[in-house]
Amino acid sequence: MVKICCIGAGYVGGPTMAVIALKCPDIEVVVVDIFEPRIIAWNSDHLPIYEPGLDDVVKQCRGKNLFFSTDVEKHVAEADIVFVSVNTPTKTQGLGAGKAADLTYWESAARMIADVSKTDKIVVEKSTVPVKTAEAIEKILTHNSKGINFQILSNPEFLAEGTAIKDLFNPDRVLIGGRETPEGQKAIHALKDVYAHWVPVEQIICTNLWSAELSKLAANAFLAQRISSVNAMSALCEATGADVSQVSHAIGKDTRIGSKFLNASVGFGGSCFQKDILNLVYICECNGLPEVASYWKQVIQVNEYQKTRFVNRVVSSMFNTISGKKIAILGFAFKKDTGDTRETPAIGVCRGLLGDKAMLSIYDPQVSQEQIQRDLSMQKSELDRPPHLQPASPTAIKQVACVWDAYEAAKGAHGICILTEWDEFKTLDYQKIYDDMQKPAFVFDGRNVVDAEKLREIGFIVYSIGKPLDSWLKDMPAVA
Repeated sequence: MVKICCIGAGYVGGPTMAVIALKCPDIEVVVVDIFEPRIIAWNSDHLPIYEPGLDDVVKQCRGKNLFFSTDVEKHVAEADIVFVSVNTPTKTQGLGAGKAADLTYWESAARMIADVSKTDKIVVEKSTVPVKTAEAIEKILTHNSKGINFQILSNPEFLAEGTAIKDLFNPDRVLIGGRETPEGQKAIHALKDVYAHWVPVEQIICTNLWSAELSKLAANAFLAQRISSVNAMSALCEATGADVSQVSHAIGKDTRIGSKFLNASVGFGGSCFQKDILNLVYICECNGLPEVASYWKQVIQVNEYQKTRFVNRVVSSMFNTISGKKIAILGFAFKKDTGDTRETPAIGVCRGLLGDKAMLSIYDPQVSQEQIQRDLSMQKSELDRPPHLQPASPTAIKQVACVWDAYEAAKGAHGICILTEWDEFKTLDYQKIYDDMQKPAFVFDGRNVVDAEKLREIGFIVYSIGKPLDSWLKDMPAVA
């Protein structure tokens, strides 16, 4: 029996290994992590991450050929293939601070693999890493190999949170990069055989190491670029009276452009987009390509601008002051169908509102109160650390209350900000919400999920990203 071990039980490692176990009953899969509460959760009825369909997959395999353990060294030593899916945050200090990836956790994983290995192994990069990481890992392993043969592969994930299980069952492609040597090619085929249990062979793309690593960064950069492009258009639409939904629909009909990732919003978030683009910027700068670096940097700058623009719109619409006013925040996760809050635009928006002394009442169906307080009170550098290195409990922010439903959040509020496109926000009883709010009652729709005209009929003043402005808003101060 082939044995697979995955170091890291997070959003990538957990779901990916669960699907491999389900599709490959002849392979033993063990997911290891030094953070014991996370492993306990994987072995319980309440998994540490929310992902539609994940529960069923884990329950079918767990205890048969899928295991979760804190005994990292034992299972790494026994494995034939070791996936490494550890955190690669952006460096906060030193060379490349603010742009380069911090490979501390990757390097310690590689050194541990070298220390405990007694048999040849295939080591697979699963977490997003900068180009040439494989080369660095290869050097660590070979210099500490004690005669053991290690082959390094790059197998980037292309999962979208909220649809990860669907993406794993039916991937657009599986990308495997390796050395162009006989041993490297043999390792590629070994991993290809695993995926071939359920992925059509023509959808498994094999490349060299550097192409695989760069393809991951490039894919995320192109997707983020589309979001920033439509968000830049949304600002122009508001200024001119155009409707960004109509513009998106019109240009999306062009087969060369396509319709996906053209929804205007308060901005993109998630664990990868910003981090990967910063990484790309750093690589470009290191290779003497400042113009290319500047191009990609602009994608992030537009994303920041969109969040600032949204906050400015809220403040200017409400008589230029929100001090002491209750604002309901509907949605805190960076997108629907996930509890992940990494780089969620809600953090930037909430901090902007708090900076103007608003009182926030926050509701999200999948994000805990502790996580919300953590995100709003801690520095990004602290949030990027593994859970066991973060402060035990976040400092509570007095201006922030976390509540159990949207109606409670909106009760007595002056305004509502919709920051995540949860389906339930489309079907709320907005008449009931309106009746319980201060007047005039505002809705600031950062995801274009509500029917603005119906809400205006009820009596709301509505701001929808990229849509023709409510007559009330036209009379307010211009937003830079």
